[in-house]
Amino acid sequence: MSQDVRALQPTALWNHFADLNAVPRPSKREERVIAFARSFGENLGLKTVVDSTGNVIICKPATAGMENRETVVLQSHLDMVHQKNNDTVFDFETQGIDMYVDGDWVKARGTTLGADNGIGVAAIMALLSSTDIPHPPLEALFTIDEETGMTGAKYLQEGLLQGTILLNLDTEDDHELTIGCAGGIDVTADGTYTPIAPTGDAAWTITVKGLTGGHSGGDIHLGRGNANKLMNRILYKLSADCTISLASLSGGSLRNAIPRESVAVITGNKADEAAITAAINELAIALKDEHKTTDPNITITVTSTTQPEAVVPGVLFTQLIRAIYACPCGIYRMSPDMDRLVQTSNNLSRVVVGDGSFSIQCLTRSSVDSEKYDLRDAITCAMAGTGATMSYAGDYPGWQPLPGSPIVGIMANLYRELFGGEASVSAVHAGLECGIIGGHYPDMQMISFGPNITGAHSPDERAQISSIQKFWHFLQETLKRIPVKAA
Repeated sequence: MSQDVRALQPTALWNHFADLNAVPRPSKREERVIAFARSFGENLGLKTVVDSTGNVIICKPATAGMENRETVVLQSHLDMVHQKNNDTVFDFETQGIDMYVDGDWVKARGTTLGADNGIGVAAIMALLSSTDIPHPPLEALFTIDEETGMTGAKYLQEGLLQGTILLNLDTEDDHELTIGCAGGIDVTADGTYTPIAPTGDAAWTITVKGLTGGHSGGDIHLGRGNANKLMNRILYKLSADCTISLASLSGGSLRNAIPRESVAVITGNKADEAAITAAINELAIALKDEHKTTDPNITITVTSTTQPEAVVPGVLFTQLIRAIYACPCGIYRMSPDMDRLVQTSNNLSRVVVGDGSFSIQCLTRSSVDSEKYDLRDAITCAMAGTGATMSYAGDYPGWQPLPGSPIVGIMANLYRELFGGEASVSAVHAGLECGIIGGHYPDMQMISFGPNITGAHSPDERAQISSIQKFWHFLQETLKRIPVKAA
């Protein structure tokens, strides 16, 4: 029950999170949450601005005695990934997230929780609405569309912010201080074809599901199965061993989520059903064994279905499965400079074939722009045989680490003082808005931190209650340590 969530400590943060989670806020359709944030600021009597892109800026004066401190920009994004399990009945457009408490964790029933980046937004709201928390001058920056292009950060109007220090509240490990991140680019292959009549007398639905999925940046190093790649292996084997045609294929959902499910409809001869089923079951055993550690709940099934009216021409079917097989997926290169940091990767996020068209979508990430474009070109070459039209969108830069920045030293020392250990000061392979915002405000010091959130971008997403309490304490104490303005 969401009411149980509202009773958690700190109550101000959790109540703002519950209010936020009642508002639908998918990327690129943030009108309702923009209005929510704007009303929140105006109802507090604080200066509130919505820029031409839809970003919301709320300014709050310093508390007594802290007027001479540097102005701090508190930044989080309003949008969330809307994803649910196939067997979950839920309408993101009309329903609030159904949250519940499970021990030390808050979860959602069958959907993403929205803790990414809702906890950061709620923490900022709690500071803005507080009457007894000491803080320097604050500028709350709520950006839009972080999850599918970072357009809020890209088109943030210059000159709106006066802050010299930016605290991004979008890191998902409470012992990390993030000072760098990867850039990214969407790579898409789109094409059309003339459907033909099926030649066989039977049809089957192949389903791959139950994969772990996760964040296509933060979880890419974990070796989890990609449903689009696994389905392609099945289709490749079937096309080599049996006479089949492809009627339709749909795998994955969002570019920034590792695909968890894929469904294909194939046609063939009823006389070959036993051979087709045996081939799928044989490969399923191998795939389950390969992924028994990372994806223990994987299931692969084949069932008879109604004969479709049309299928993909055989030559194109062959070209498509070869292109997908050749498409790089997962880690492309590890960083030679930072231990255990993925430098470049690709997520084969979405594959859709049917009704005379096909689309193969990737999200390519790298902290080195030249290598990002190299991987983009590798994907383009893999798709060449399909005759697809290639498009590249959402290109954004990485964030160059500056470990000597004063705010890094302040927060690293404070972490040691408060928690008796060393914070991990590092870069991440996920995309953060800091690099883009830094392009608009090059003199601004930036750092990202946050509480423990796991399973982001999947229905397994959860937020740790005790970690959020730790994060909230750290955030408040950080604001007390913000230095006096330079003379």
